[in-house]
Amino acid sequence: MQFVDQVEIIVKGGDGGNGIVAFRHEKFVPHGGPSGGNGGRGGNVIIEADGRLNTLVDLRYKKRYAAERGGDGGPNDKHGRNGRDLVLKVPVGTVVYEADTGRMIADLTYEGARCVAARGGEGGRGNASFASSTNRTPRFAEKGEPVEEVRLRLELKLLADVGIVGYPNVGKSTLISKISSAKPKIADYPFTTLVPNLGVVRVDDRSFVVADIPGLIEGAHEGAGLGDQFLRHIERTRLLVHMIDVSGLSGRDASHDFDSINHELAAYSKKLAALPQIAALNKIDMPGSAEVVRAVRPHLEERGLEVFEISALTGQGLQPLIYRIADRLESLPREETPVEETVRFTVDREADSWKARKVENGRFEVVGRPVEMLVARTDTQNEYALRRLHRRLEKMGVIRALKDEGAVDGDLVTIKGVEFDFRDEA
Repeated sequence: MQFVDQVEIIVKGGDGGNGIVAFRHEKFVPHGGPSGGNGGRGGNVIIEADGRLNTLVDLRYKKRYAAERGGDGGPNDKHGRNGRDLVLKVPVGTVVYEADTGRMIADLTYEGARCVAARGGEGGRGNASFASSTNRTPRFAEKGEPVEEVRLRLELKLLADVGIVGYPNVGKSTLISKISSAKPKIADYPFTTLVPNLGVVRVDDRSFVVADIPGLIEGAHEGAGLGDQFLRHIERTRLLVHMIDVSGLSGRDASHDFDSINHELAAYSKKLAALPQIAALNKIDMPGSAEVVRAVRPHLEERGLEVFEISALTGQGLQPLIYRIADRLESLPREETPVEETVRFTVDREADSWKARKVENGRFEVVGRPVEMLVARTDTQNEYALRRLHRRLEKMGVIRALKDEGAVDGDLVTIKGVEFDFRDEA
């Protein structure tokens, strides 16, 4: 299966259903009262973590997702059917961001964690809901709430205890294949590993998850060698095993390799730079390794690292290494993930703000979600609904604000693409 760890999608909750205008027609009741039912609520778009998935590939080829619209109300006070929620399954460890702002919405770090990424619209009220002692036969209803699309960026960060880092072809994939049941592709050339590999390592009655991260090179934090796409996968780890090739066959300086990789980690994030490390000097079975070990070991020990000499290929030195990893993990606390109810996301739109302004002589506009939503939920073909709209705008102070901007009777006012003739009925 193709490994995809980042996608952008557009999601939209279902619009609310419309309320309707209806009156009872009952035998022996010549003047039946209002009976228009309310519209149903639109469905939500929900993102849910599923432990059976390990890639975002299912969301790569379809970009737009919409929940079901709410049903319209019916006569005899019948409520419209609520729209069905749309549930998008993603791997555990997926982080949801608002793409336009970069704001994190939710971090789905456990099985069943959910995020309401796009809320469904409220259903419009039928005319029965507007009946009162002063208006016994309302002849208008409310339209359902329309909802906007939301652009999201989903990023998968692997959930592992230990990350194995190092230059390409230092033996990371060979190590994970020896100490766990993972079966990565292994070959003797750089960038064999194109996707992170996960393996479970068992040590007596203990176990931990280790991630083999594709080889990093200088400039990885800026994207060189796809490094920036893979560094995120070790941000959740508690310990790094830094592998260094001491065979002498790479043509590189082992101390420089170590410092270079640490520079890339620090350039990517402070969190990665602060992770504790264990150094694993690999390929000690090669003839020229002893000289390289003598040169690099003091460099590592001066920096406070524990150093293990291993051969991932033959298995030499692996047991002391994995026992030490297990011991270190016992003293490194896990990040506690609060088990909370479904995260409910709403786009920050300054919900209570609006503004009236003059566009040109005789033309004005009103912008802002409260006013725009009021117009969107008004049946502008219904005279009674328009009268109610005018009263609501007057109560909100919109009419006064337009007058203050210089509007007079007959001027054109635009609200959310709908044009009205200005009338001051005070």
